[in-house]
Amino acid sequence: MAAPAVNSGKTYAAAKKKKKWQPYALFFILPSFILYTLFVIVPTIGSVYYSFTSWDGISADVRFIGLANFVEIWNSPRVHNALQNTLILTISLVVLENLFAILLAMLVDKVRWLSKIFRSIFYFPTLLSGIVMGFVWAMMLNYNFGVVNQLLAKIGLGAFTVDWLGDPRYAMLAILLSTVWKGAGYYMIIYLAGLQGIPQEMNEAASIDGANGWQQFRHITFPLLAGSVTVCMVLSMISALKIFDQIAVMTDGGPGFETETLTYLIYKVGFGELRQGFGTALAMVLFFIILIITVFQVKILQKREVEM
Repeated sequence: MAAPAVNSGKTYAAAKKKKKWQPYALFFILPSFILYTLFVIVPTIGSVYYSFTSWDGISADVRFIGLANFVEIWNSPRVHNALQNTLILTISLVVLENLFAILLAMLVDKVRWLSKIFRSIFYFPTLLSGIVMGFVWAMMLNYNFGVVNQLLAKIGLGAFTVDWLGDPRYAMLAILLSTVWKGAGYYMIIYLAGLQGIPQEMNEAASIDGANGWQQFRHITFPLLAGSVTVCMVLSMISALKIFDQIAVMTDGGPGFETETLTYLIYKVGFGELRQGFGTALAMVLFFIILIITVFQVKILQKREVEM
């Protein structure tokens, strides 16, 4: 019995020796590292510097102004409005996208006929770019010739026709619904993978014990989807905080500033008003907001996973 032990020891030593760092590995790492440095690290360092300047983004006049940009951000009603719109839109999107994604995943999981076709139909909107999706919805919701108002008029509900994109009461709702339509299919795939990993025997045993559909979902399905919920909620939260395409195409931040979010405000002040320094400072603020919310959200969701 001693010989196998010696051989296994030699095998382990040989494997350990093979894992030793080899200098030629640098030749494989170097190209990616150079690209990452040029397009991520250097611009990030530059953004930190420009956030303390009054640069307009074009001229060579870069004046260092210290914390003046951040003081203006703290006191600006426009920034406060954009932050409020961002938080409202983010919370709404995280809730609705994940709710509809779970419902769609459960529906597709139960369908036995043409399940792949239904899966493709629900996933298709995620393949569209935000610009294309925004144009499609902008035409659908147009007050004069949009299909939504025309359909309402034809079925006798003409009194409910509204200017979806021009009325402050409905503009944010239009962006919310269009974004949910586009994003729910992506998270559906993640939830569907989680559902198909749940042993059917558990639901069958619960059904035999008298549990109804809601009780099975509440006490079996949803707890076992905890990992998928964590991933989807973090991804949807980050995506919502960075929403830009739909707003740019559908409302341009209007009417007024009703749909202006932090991301769109960064674009407007940086490229529209030529205040690159202020826009960069606002981008730094948004980065830390996303970082703090993400860390906080992950900790809560991971704690929930352990409890379940």
